[in-house]
Amino acid sequence: MKRILFLVCLLLFIVVVPLAVVYSQGYKVDFVNGGFKISKTGGLFIKASPKQADVYLNNPNSAHKIESKKTDFFFGSLLIENLFPKTYKIEVAKEGYISWQKNLEIKEKEVTEAKNIILFPKDPGLTVFSRELENFWLSPDQKKIILREKNNNKWSLNLYEIDKEVKSHLIDEDDISIKGAELLSLEFSQDSKTISLETGLEENIKYFTINLEKSPVALIKAKAPITSTTTLASIKINGDSYYLDRNGNIFKNMTKLNSSRFPVQQETDYSLEIFGDYIFLKENQNLYLFNQESKKIELFSQNINIIKASPSQKVLALSSDNEMQLFFLKDNETFPKKKAGERMTLIRLSEKIKDFFWLNDDYLLFNTGNEVKIIETDDRDKAQVWNLASSADPVISFSQQDKRLYLLSENKLYRSDALLP
Repeated sequence: MKRILFLVCLLLFIVVVPLAVVYSQGYKVDFVNGGFKISKTGGLFIKASPKQADVYLNNPNSAHKIESKKTDFFFGSLLIENLFPKTYKIEVAKEGYISWQKNLEIKEKEVTEAKNIILFPKDPGLTVFSRELENFWLSPDQKKIILREKNNNKWSLNLYEIDKEVKSHLIDEDDISIKGAELLSLEFSQDSKTISLETGLEENIKYFTINLEKSPVALIKAKAPITSTTTLASIKINGDSYYLDRNGNIFKNMTKLNSSRFPVQQETDYSLEIFGDYIFLKENQNLYLFNQESKKIELFSQNINIIKASPSQKVLALSSDNEMQLFFLKDNETFPKKKAGERMTLIRLSEKIKDFFWLNDDYLLFNTGNEVKIIETDDRDKAQVWNLASSADPVISFSQQDKRLYLLSENKLYRSDALLP
């Protein structure tokens, strides 16, 4: 009996100790197709907002949920260890929010990360912010909104200060002329302190400025903008002045940059866009990039309507009628992992992209047709798109100041709840 017990214990020791050592090093037995194999495991790290979201892991070949856990209360994160190397369908969900889903591969000895997850509300809480509205303009610093409202068949301009949540009256149409005037254009100054108005009085065009920092507000007559006989486009960024002259040369602080002239066209709109060391020239819908090495202005992309940089100035989004691209101004360490100078197609649509805004570096808001949508930049598996709101021919804007969507439809301006934490 003693010998039998000894032999049994010895056998258990021989079998169990190696298994314990193997398990402690991250190996597990995976039973597949009626057999088994010993595999080195990996892990999954999730970070999501709002916190305490439910995380589900599914094997794509099975409807059985093999994991169901919550992100923590303090950081909204979750680490799941000892996962067999395979592709899992991952779902992050919370009641009242649109779920996030993606197929991600778990690899041996690696932790797969998805740490920029935001769950957006199923109901964005759109409420009427202003009625009888004809148009609105968000200031460059995103702290002010100019509202063009209509009353008794005449327009008026009102100022809404987002941080103070205060609305104040600026001017009425009669302040321009009691005979009536047409508001042709409105532009904010770069510092958001003044606005410039172009108005039509019968057959005459008059210009005015309003200083938004002064109280009471004063309507000041201004001279017509001076059209330069030598400059086609100009911009001032961080104290540096850039301009394109009529000979097709780009200058920075009076120093010519390009070695060979760009063939400029008559009766053509030109604009300069500066993002860090990248200098873009837009000719109608053609976009050109100044090559720092060759010192030449080269065609970058065609049919581009809108260009906007992410809040961190790391990524540039460009949209044509039916496509949105990303161009990486700096190395991107999160997903999608790209080097500076790389670009990728984010989405193609059958309907026209009317406008878009960055919510943060990982999500964009855009409208197409009668839909307002959100798209993520993480293209693993595929970039997910969610419908946020529907309305008749919406005009949208997003303020980084209060994280709200502003939506104009059928002469009503709607404001959402905060979309970001």
